Amino acid sequence: MTKKLKTGVIGLGRIGQIHLSNLVLHMPDAEVVIASDLSEASHAFAHNLGVPNVTTDAYDVINHPDVEAVIICSPTPFHVPYTVAAAEQKKHIFCEKPLDVTLEAIQAAEKAVSDNQVKLMLGFNRRFDANFSNVRTLVEADKIGDPHILRITSRDPAPPPVEYLKVSGGIFLDMSIHDFDMARYIVGSEVKEVFVKGDALIHPEIKDFGDIDTAVIVLTFENGAIGVIDNSRKAVYGYDQRLEIFGSKGMAKAENNTSDTLVHFDSNGGHISLPLHFFLERYETAYRVCLKSFIDCVLNDTPSPVNAHDGLMATAIGIAAMKSLTEGRSVKMEEVLQYAVV
Repeated sequence: MTKKLKTGVIGLGRIGQIHLSNLVLHMPDAEVVIASDLSEASHAFAHNLGVPNVTTDAYDVINHPDVEAVIICSPTPFHVPYTVAAAEQKKHIFCEKPLDVTLEAIQAAEKAVSDNQVKLMLGFNRRFDANFSNVRTLVEADKIGDPHILRITSRDPAPPPVEYLKVSGGIFLDMSIHDFDMARYIVGSEVKEVFVKGDALIHPEIKDFGDIDTAVIVLTFENGAIGVIDNSRKAVYGYDQRLEIFGSKGMAKAENNTSDTLVHFDSNGGHISLPLHFFLERYETAYRVCLKSFIDCVLNDTPSPVNAHDGLMATAIGIAAMKSLTEGRSVKMEEVLQYAVV
């Protein structure tokens, strides 16, 4: 009989419900023992999926004697406390991004994971999108040659409520952090310098609490490659997710996913379907593959595909990006990482 990884889920908001559904419906080698959420309304969702035990206390999940791995989908300020507590209970951890918005807290979590010899994987799901992972495979196989230019376009279909933006941690640690992780992943090199230009062109009022909604970010990598990321909180035509890597031997790119590949021409021109609406649709399969990779790494005792160091570096780039924006200059990563152990 195949061993099943006994899991507990903390947080049943939008992303928590995705992970819970995937665990129950698509992961035959996993079993959900318990789930927690402060909202009683979310409990019905878990019960309907057959979860036997639902609670309002996250520590009921962490301390449950049968739970072997904890899936953390809570708000960001709780990620590190729950990660440390789970590690101390010898539970493996899958945690949504970002692990934290400070390097010190991330390193505390990394130490707890190392000291207790458990696995930690972060939910940078875009690595597990077939389009992007295939591009990375080409880079690894030297089909592109030496990487020279990386271009990432990442634009949301509509901005979240201003109330959310006030507590999100800012565009670089809430939205762009996915692109920072993708940049390291695709190029296969660390970032050494960051320069940003940006503004609040959609919600001018968010500048009052130090945030923006439109940005162009230039990354310089240690291997000499140059990356350009453009972000917007509002693309009226849908969720715009494109990537291109250009190198000494050629170029590879991943375009937007659409509902179909139909192209219609008439007297007014050509017509194609819009990109899929948002991340739930665009990355539906990637979420599943990502979580399955975590289960496999625990059951097979293999290294985590996305570890605390990856989380640390993505957050560090986000901190450097904000420093560049506010100070109007290029920021070397060593300025941000000088007190961190990397």
